[in-house]
Amino acid sequence: MIHQNFIDGAWVAGAGELRNVNPSDTKDLIGVYACADRRQAEAAVAAARAAVKGWQAVGIQERHDVLDRIGSEILARREELGRLLSREEGKTLPEGIGEVARAGMIFKFFAGEALRLGGERLPSVRPGVEVEVSREPVGVVAVIAPWNFPSAIPAWKIAPALACGNCVVFKPAALVPGSAWALSEIMSRSGLPAGVFNLVMGAGAEVGETLVQSPGVDALTFTGSDGVGRALAPKVVARGARVQLEMGGKNPLVVLDDADLDVAVHCAVQGAFYSTGQRCTASSRLIVTEGIHDRFVARLVERMQALRVDDALKPGTDIGPVVDQKQLDQDLDYLRIGREEGARLVCGGDLLRRETPGFYLSPALFTETRNNMRINREEIFGPIAAVIPVRDYEEALVTANDTAFGLTAGIVTTSLKLASDFKRRAQAGLVMVNLPTAGVDYHVPFGGRKGSSFGPREQGSYAREFYTVVKTAYTAP
Repeated sequence: MIHQNFIDGAWVAGAGELRNVNPSDTKDLIGVYACADRRQAEAAVAAARAAVKGWQAVGIQERHDVLDRIGSEILARREELGRLLSREEGKTLPEGIGEVARAGMIFKFFAGEALRLGGERLPSVRPGVEVEVSREPVGVVAVIAPWNFPSAIPAWKIAPALACGNCVVFKPAALVPGSAWALSEIMSRSGLPAGVFNLVMGAGAEVGETLVQSPGVDALTFTGSDGVGRALAPKVVARGARVQLEMGGKNPLVVLDDADLDVAVHCAVQGAFYSTGQRCTASSRLIVTEGIHDRFVARLVERMQALRVDDALKPGTDIGPVVDQKQLDQDLDYLRIGREEGARLVCGGDLLRRETPGFYLSPALFTETRNNMRINREEIFGPIAAVIPVRDYEEALVTANDTAFGLTAGIVTTSLKLASDFKRRAQAGLVMVNLPTAGVDYHVPFGGRKGSSFGPREQGSYAREFYTVVKTAYTAP
């Protein structure tokens, strides 16, 4: 069976094929998925464009009901869909099931938001004149999603787009077509009119570029690498369309002398290594003051050595494989770079053999690093963290902010004064106190500063800032 693309309410054969392979067992073929070409991407945009007027005329109760049905089915099938996610992406089964559950809750949240798209009625400064401020859908939204959260990230882009009355063309990452296809199959039975939602699987160079360039796309939301995001943004803006970018981070976790050591180690392990470190919110820079440095490193290494790296579906696995050979090669390259820069590799970084062939890498920790090293400047996107020693809180704060990115920042301390100061002065879109830097709620805004993000925030009620256009209307008596 070849899993087809979904265009204009129908399943459509592709121009090529994508083979979906399990990174925990490269002999395991999960499925074969249709690969769209430029012509099919253009057809999906045309279908979405044709459906705009009808979907925008649909009442908010119907939008709510559709999104709620999607969310309910996702939640009911969380075990099955979570297993599929873990099998194709490599994160552990509990993480996979948890992500799918989050996707279901996101759809349910935005089902409610469809009923809350309010406006304002204000008096004018001119006597007798009335002013109304309302929100209208943008039109056709292209969604380009990454491979590391193949259920949650598409959900938090697609659900608000539909709730606000837009039509969607969705291009998932080619590495994880299974979760995207499963979500699309659920949506195909949800009651959405033909053309309102379209799935086009395929290569970014062809399908993604078509969506970037298409005059039929009014807004494009992208999560992925910094390089790709920076390349596509000018093209979208040049033709007058909206663009929203989430492009990663080099996130600091500050550990102060007064920190609870158990809490600090927990935050570091969870933030840096779980999900195999393949999260834009991962804490890859561990900035540690000198009074706790040695004790923290010793306890962290002890905890890392106890982590079980194995098949994502096996009970008891803490960390699954790297997603594919390309990403594994990148991780190994940064391990080499770190050693060449003079950093000391004190734990991990070894290729591992398991019962099944896969991309297994033991989580790695560098010490004796400086913030200007490449391993502390560039996003590695793997289970690799570096400890940066500092004298005190002020040096830690300066070091934390000394990065081209600004997605999330964390601090572990028992000082309310320093925690409050860090929340105020950290140059990041999200700040965590005594919590891992990775892990965010779906009902509050998500996004960063500097090179991490561009455009309005994602998630929560703030999502409407991207998916709607504000209109101000005046009425005279």
